[in-house]
Amino acid sequence: MTATYTFDVFASLDGYGSYGPPGDWGGYWGKQGPELLEHRLSLYGAAHRMVLGATTFREFVTMLAGSAEDSEVRDPWVTAMRAHPTTVVSSTLEGPLDWPDATVVRGDAVDVVRRLKDESDVPLRSHGSLSLNGALLAAGLVDRLQVTIFPVVTGRSGTAPVLAGAGDLDLELLESRLLDGRTQELVYRPTPRRHAGGGAS
Repeated sequence: MTATYTFDVFASLDGYGSYGPPGDWGGYWGKQGPELLEHRLSLYGAAHRMVLGATTFREFVTMLAGSAEDSEVRDPWVTAMRAHPTTVVSSTLEGPLDWPDATVVRGDAVDVVRRLKDESDVPLRSHGSLSLNGALLAAGLVDRLQVTIFPVVTGRSGTAPVLAGAGDLDLELLESRLLDGRTQELVYRPTPRRHAGGGAS
């Protein structure tokens, strides 16, 4: 039996994973609350292996290195995430890595994750890593797409569309929850859609 793979991502309502100028939203777009943070901690308390792309991994390491103890980047769920064994898919990263249990694996992400799914005795989970997970969605290797939608529209400042590169997907809703009365978490089973031609109008 292969390990399940969950792609876990934060997004604005219009589908962006981060923001740039003129945005001044702050972490979580300023919409975090106690239910969200408690739920995130429960997710990352279970045994699993993290899978990250090189860019997201570097961003986490840089943010953690430059953060104060009370910074949002040191929220308990992030600390819990960092404690899990982590596979970083990269052709450029070199050790040593400023991460407790991280291993760099070179090669095509689809091949690496297909092998991990066959070999891992715990579930696999990824947070962010948009290009890596876009390729995995298109290849049909993502079992659960977990999108946390924050109640903001970032039409002027949004960057990094979270599902760019994922191809066309059919989505089966598995779970939904409302956190802090404003933030939605939706968990889907994605299936790549194979087209015979034509399109909707």
